[in-house]
Amino acid sequence: MATRRDILLGIAGVLAVPATARAQPVMTDEGFYREPWFIESFLDLPDDLGAARGHGKHFALIWELRGCPYCRETHLVNFARPDIAEFVRNNFDILQLNVLGSRKVTDFDGEVLSEKQLAGKYAVRFTPTIQFFDGTAENLKEVPASQREVIRIPGYLRPDDFLDVFRYVAQKGSGTKTFREFLKSGRS
Repeated sequence: MATRRDILLGIAGVLAVPATARAQPVMTDEGFYREPWFIESFLDLPDDLGAARGHGKHFALIWELRGCPYCRETHLVNFARPDIAEFVRNNFDILQLNVLGSRKVTDFDGEVLSEKQLAGKYAVRFTPTIQFFDGTAENLKEVPASQREVIRIPGYLRPDDFLDVFRYVAQKGSGTKTFREFLKSGRS
């Protein structure tokens, strides 16, 4: 059965930019840069995680703040690199949230909070912050919020380091290496 998110993706797919072209981020009415391949969502994290897994992808939240210069760099420098944009787009569903936002979000445990309250629950203190989640919503709901993420990027990372974190998360499912071990092993 198609989820609400799948219907939105179907509509968005009609308007999608070809994979070979660099899709430029757009400036939203709220003052955020947004990649055209970020997911559209009803802000239901269990549904979004399930949809990502159903498409063979990993799920991540990117927390941003209006006017954040490092958020801008993430879009105009990191995601501007074709190798980064292609890898992330092909392997991850990313939901963009406002660290001070008021939209209502349903967390993995069913709690409905504003974006700002959810950022507080997850101790998001810097922008951009990217949180990576794995497993199922059913499993995550039983885990304390402070232990739900696989890893996080707390602030801006240079492009190569940024890509390394995404590669680590994408490959972690097949092993138990820590991020440090991953880096020492030649990022393979």
